[in-house]
Amino acid sequence: MGNWSEELHNKIDEQLKNAREKDLRFFRIDEFKRNISRVDDFSNSCPFCKKEQIDIAEAVNIIDQAVNHVGKPRRDYDRLITRLSKHMQKEHGFYAPYYFTYLISFFGIIGGSVLGYLLMQLNADIKLELFLIGFSIGLLPTYTWGHLKDKKIRKEKRLM
Repeated sequence: MGNWSEELHNKIDEQLKNAREKDLRFFRIDEFKRNISRVDDFSNSCPFCKKEQIDIAEAVNIIDQAVNHVGKPRRDYDRLITRLSKHMQKEHGFYAPYYFTYLISFFGIIGGSVLGYLLMQLNADIKLELFLIGFSIGLLPTYTWGHLKDKKIRKEKRLM
């Protein structure tokens, strides 16, 4: 972590020292600080991160307004943190907690539901049971697969 990010972290802490804990969680201040550190680390090799340093510095200067008042500063802050999160995920491989578990399980649910529907068409007597079997066959392995991928991300310390 460089000097630039440490200064911004201190400035954020100073401006938000009287903010409620609930507001800090809602506005994802901890995630913003982590992304500031990552932008500082990657700014030498990533032109997008270098460009975002300017927007981050501007957002930090008015972060107390963004947290405490509705309006343009809050919209700009929200757009910045969303843009940073998407960039960190797409270009640098940082993911939200349980990202793969939810994503892969969703596709497992869809595939299992289709399989369950096809099984339902085979036997008229036990339609619901066959649907639930197909649903389970789709969900359980994909949930496990997603969980293992998330576990690997945690081990590599690539959580957003």
